[in-house]
Amino acid sequence: MADLRSYVYLDRMQPQFAAYIGANARGYIPIPGMAGILVEVSPGVLINKVVDAATKAANIRPGLMVVERHFGVLEFHSQAQAEVKHAGTAVLRVLNLTLEDRIKPKILSSQIVHKVNPYHAQMVNVSRLCSMLLPGQDLYILEVQPAGYITLAANEAEKNAQITLVDCRTYGAVGRLYLGGKESDVERAGGAAEMAIQRITGKES
Repeated sequence: MADLRSYVYLDRMQPQFAAYIGANARGYIPIPGMAGILVEVSPGVLINKVVDAATKAANIRPGLMVVERHFGVLEFHSQAQAEVKHAGTAVLRVLNLTLEDRIKPKILSSQIVHKVNPYHAQMVNVSRLCSMLLPGQDLYILEVQPAGYITLAANEAEKNAQITLVDCRTYGAVGRLYLGGKESDVERAGGAAEMAIQRITGKES
């Protein structure tokens, strides 16, 4: 029995988010403006059925793919929103699930650190997957479960404010997002990210 941990539709990938996927994925690189879907399933080996269904159903390109014992993750994208949505429908069909079968995400933690100390910034930058956090910027950190939903938070945050995407962890036990920028921008971006998560429907985990 498949467990649909995450199902996220992105209508327009923002420039920093698309660059993050391209830099850290091993598949086809997306460009800004593309639509995409991220699917997270359990057990992980079922992600191969997801890839098969998506690639055969529509003209999409797989980007990120992760296969672990307990979960599998696939991100795919296209210039055409209709192609992405059609592939997404095929994914749900092969899993014999509906959109409402996905797990409803929970915000585990949300915090803002004002005017980050230079040493703190350097510690964050050591392990970041995206851009640099600069000393004096505000730092926003969001943790979400299941992890895949953090992609929506990151993309919506970038849509709504002039922020720097510092780190984004899209798979594992918890999804984690780090944003940097001016205080007003960080607050606006954080609000947009959390609102996007809260709007997602699904079943309670």
